[in-house]
Amino acid sequence: MKVSGFSFIRNAIKYDYPIVEAVQSVLPLCDEFVIAIGKSDDATLELIKSIHSPKIKIIETVWDDSKRKDGVVLAEETNKAFHAIDEDSDWAFYIQGDELLHEQYLDAVREQMLRWKDFPEVDGLLFRYKHFYGSYDYVAISPRWYRHEIRIIRNRKNIYSYRDAQGFRKDNNKKLNVKRIDAFIYHYGWVKHPQFMQQKIENFGRLYHDDQWMETHIPKANEFDYSGIDLLTRFEGQHPHVMQERIVHTNWSFDHDLSKSNLSWKYRLKLLVEKWTGYQLFEYKNYRLLKNGE
Repeated sequence: MKVSGFSFIRNAIKYDYPIVEAVQSVLPLCDEFVIAIGKSDDATLELIKSIHSPKIKIIETVWDDSKRKDGVVLAEETNKAFHAIDEDSDWAFYIQGDELLHEQYLDAVREQMLRWKDFPEVDGLLFRYKHFYGSYDYVAISPRWYRHEIRIIRNRKNIYSYRDAQGFRKDNNKKLNVKRIDAFIYHYGWVKHPQFMQQKIENFGRLYHDDQWMETHIPKANEFDYSGIDLLTRFEGQHPHVMQERIVHTNWSFDHDLSKSNLSWKYRLKLLVEKWTGYQLFEYKNYRLLKNGE
């Protein structure tokens, strides 16, 4: 079995992305790792080269900044990396610049890739998610956060990054058939110094909206206000080993009163139903989960 990892990044230092840790977290599963590095305003290229792994293959790209609708440029950059992986790879492991796989799941993920390798009806493998927020001590648990996403796909060129690179589709907008993995992706996209977080919000907004929308909807501020979150819980586990040094050097504080909730009534109802039944009402599913026997 051959596995290729792939990702994309731009301005990783400027916006404080844990891209080095992201790559390192999945590298043990990969025979190669392709990363598309967009032309940056910082030393992102040198940062990736500093990983010093013979598995890493860098392709340099230029983002089309004229595309300011629905984050489509993110999918384009994802596809550039995906199309550059070796043709003889069986699986492709996609990891974004603020996502990590905990080392405790490496054996389980490898086992599932081997299990389904010779079942062509399985297009991909589905992961669970932990969304950290504000600091490394809190996890967002409101229903507005996605619970699952595809991060391992077949090396088939009829599969492509969908919308703003959250998931994948195939052929004529068909959902991928997937099997579930009992493993979490740790998402750190909302764990940054408030200054970096504000800069990221402004930068990402430009990938989705024009200047007029930005002027109206993105408040001018030096730092991001984390206090508006709807529902958090305290994280009781251990972070991936490759994140430990970054966590030790955390240079901001975020404390949250867990007794307070800003949940809307819609989300309160969703949480109650999920608590009673394990089912989340109206959950967005960008995949088709294969049942036993399929």
